[in-house]
Amino acid sequence: MRRREFITLLGGAAVAWPLAGLAQAEPRMLRVGIVSAANVRNGPPFVAFDQRLHELGYLDGQNLAVEFIGLQGRTERMGEAMHELVRRQVDIIIAFGPELALKAAMAATDTVPIVMIAIDYDPIARGHVTSLARPTGNVTGLFLQQIELAGKRIEFTREAFPRLQSATMFWDAPSADQRQAALRAAAAMGLQLADIELREQPYDYERALAEVPTDHRSALIVMNSPTFFKDRVLLAQFALQHRMASMFAWREWVDAGGLISYGPSFTGIVRRAADYVDRIARGAKPTDLPVEQPTKFELIINMKTAKAIGLEFPTAILLRADEVIE
Repeated sequence: MRRREFITLLGGAAVAWPLAGLAQAEPRMLRVGIVSAANVRNGPPFVAFDQRLHELGYLDGQNLAVEFIGLQGRTERMGEAMHELVRRQVDIIIAFGPELALKAAMAATDTVPIVMIAIDYDPIARGHVTSLARPTGNVTGLFLQQIELAGKRIEFTREAFPRLQSATMFWDAPSADQRQAALRAAAAMGLQLADIELREQPYDYERALAEVPTDHRSALIVMNSPTFFKDRVLLAQFALQHRMASMFAWREWVDAGGLISYGPSFTGIVRRAADYVDRIARGAKPTDLPVEQPTKFELIINMKTAKAIGLEFPTAILLRADEVIE
């Protein structure tokens, strides 16, 4: 996978912070706290995070301890889990994914540095961060413009399948803002969407599809959320089984057999969060580290899946693709 380009504004003088000295000759143990709604410690995002920390000189059990709490889908325990990380005296908290993670972390502490990876919400619009260039308080990190991308994915779906008149869209509570953006884009382009909300865990995709009119079942557009990402293999195979063209948020879905994805590198974003951890560990305050946004986005197409369901793409969309999986 090619390196993604980011807006990199990390500058300014390093200011003394309680973690200063971690990278000196006799570093003490750096304790990083993570709460995962999906309870997948060895999933692609966390593997990428661990690899980048290793590249930066942090070795688990030597100068690094990752306090990981998995919720097994019980997101109502997010607040309790974040308070538990504070009780374990972690040095840095990673607020990964949905807004609930950041809100819970901020409620648990206003002193422990928080590195957010804002995937499914706008931290500026929600008032969690007052400025990208110079965030206030104990929060900094990365912000993915997922809401804007939801509309772009509708555009690419229409471009890839110009005769498509209707489609199915799956969304859930964390992706509600994306749903609104997708509905606006679809209305502007004359695409009818049967938007189906998934609620109770585990999500029953077969039951959800049964609610959809038959003429909307030729294409599936899936919003981004922690649960949908966890179910990426299941969703990719679900669309393939029902011979539905499918549009997803990350290439990980396409690698699993999905048809199309449009977005930045998920693992690249998570790797970048490890750089924030390193900078804070070396003495920088969160207020010294501007919030970054990815600026490079890629369109990935899986031709193996297209052939399996008998689809052909216009030449124009193939030429625009950044990668075609044969």
